[in-house]
Amino acid sequence: MTIDLLAASDAPQRTPWADPDSYWGAMTDAVAGVPAPAAALHLDALRYNALDMLVRAAGVPIRVASKSVRVREVLDAVLRLPGYRGILAFTLPEALWLAETHGDIVLGYPSVDRAALRVLASDERAASRITVMVDDLAQLDALDAVAPPTGRPEIRVAIDADASWRAPGLGHVGVRRSPVHEAAEVAALARAIARRPGVRVVGLMMYEAQIAGQGDATGAGDPVIRWMQRRSAQELRDRRAAIVDAVRAIAPLEFVNGGGTGSLELTAADQSVTELTAGSGLLAGHLFDGYQAFDPAPAAAFALDVVRRPAPDIVTVLGGGWIASGPPVASRQPQPVWPHGLRTLAREGAGEVQTPLQGRAAAGLALGDRVWFRHAKSGELAERVDAYHLVGAGAPAGTAPTYRGEGKAFL
Repeated sequence: MTIDLLAASDAPQRTPWADPDSYWGAMTDAVAGVPAPAAALHLDALRYNALDMLVRAAGVPIRVASKSVRVREVLDAVLRLPGYRGILAFTLPEALWLAETHGDIVLGYPSVDRAALRVLASDERAASRITVMVDDLAQLDALDAVAPPTGRPEIRVAIDADASWRAPGLGHVGVRRSPVHEAAEVAALARAIARRPGVRVVGLMMYEAQIAGQGDATGAGDPVIRWMQRRSAQELRDRRAAIVDAVRAIAPLEFVNGGGTGSLELTAADQSVTELTAGSGLLAGHLFDGYQAFDPAPAAAFALDVVRRPAPDIVTVLGGGWIASGPPVASRQPQPVWPHGLRTLAREGAGEVQTPLQGRAAAGLALGDRVWFRHAKSGELAERVDAYHLVGAGAPAGTAPTYRGEGKAFL
């Protein structure tokens, strides 16, 4: 089916997730005849999240992070909403595939995939639609090695500059991405790229993971997190402006990309930024429950079957160990959300083949009943199932194949 997020929902309650009994009941009905594990996507929740992110972006265009979705029909539906523009892809093979139907794709990470680089360099249309990401000249050396500059179309290039905070007394705060941090370093890289034949600098990216990817409403340490984020944002605003000015003196920039689901308001207010990136907030894994600035709807979830009862207050479901990327901590586990009152066991957690669950709701579950989980992040769930079963207006509304369901496995 074609997902239409522009059409108003027929559901009488526009926020059905506010009534958990009804919401999870509709999700259960939608996959009643589907063997577990079964993933579902509630279209009212997806639409709510997509429109809420547009409000938070305050008119700055949002580029959709495909890594956080991995369902082409959802990507297409979101991109039909005014305010969303372009895709941030996560691998070059994925970007090449998406470029068959989309004309504005930025590769979010550098690639040294020789086969994919060769395809890019031999396809003028793909080269005009895809912007590759670099933070080191060696990445362009890999391109030149498989496709000499004189025999290929011009390749569009964006520079990934480090947005982490080098905090006095704390050191590096943020993720380890680009090696170029200061304006002079980024400018030196831009000048070196500008001197190379066969490539052209068109964009700049700076992803502030320490702000966008760190919840600030989850525990006793929240005031410290909020202090860190305020200080980091102040430093980044000034440094990003200097970097943008330095690069624009070398090459005209089509875009300056920043932000993520967790920092849309903050990054949108930065006058140096021309576009935002977000994706996780669309499906809203449970890690995104821990932010003060927004409260996303639980759009995507998966159901597993109860297959054992090892104790009166414990049931065991088949599967469940779908751990999200990041540090191996409890927050990366899938979260049982319905029936309410279930938890994983501290000594077992979510298991690849089985997951024991304990709590007051366990006594009321029979073998064959279903338990709903939310994945910690978003797009990674799509790597485990062939399709999302769509729920609209409280009823089944078809299916949408994931990348896996289309026979694709990029990373």
